Amino acid sequence: MPAIRELMSIDLISVPPTATVAEAAQVMSLQHVGAALVIDGEDLIGIFTERDIVRALAAEHDAATHDVGEWMTKDPVTLDADASAQETLALMLAKGFRHVPVTETGRLVGIVSMRDLSIR
Repeated sequence: MPAIRELMSIDLISVPPTATVAEAAQVMSLQHVGAALVIDGEDLIGIFTERDIVRALAAEHDAATHDVGEWMTKDPVTLDADASAQETLALMLAKGFRHVPVTETGRLVGIVSMRDLSIR
């Protein structure tokens, strides 16, 4: 199986932690992605997904105006770009992830989705 560097997307869709749930949802919709990386400066501090949108809206009537930082998954699990697609799939299935940020020497370089793995 190939390394995830061959499958990942390098077009990173990101939002700051101060973006509202509604703003992040709009960015994700316009970019046709199921997750946005939450970046503070140059640091990956979280991931905000479609599931987080649903969770937020189900919990709070005004959640659309809340900051993404309140609803994101903090300090997301990442994988190195040299990880195999098989290893990535196993992690995603075990943890229930649909998206995993990808790093190389500690620097964010991409994101891989369940869809990326299923296409191959």
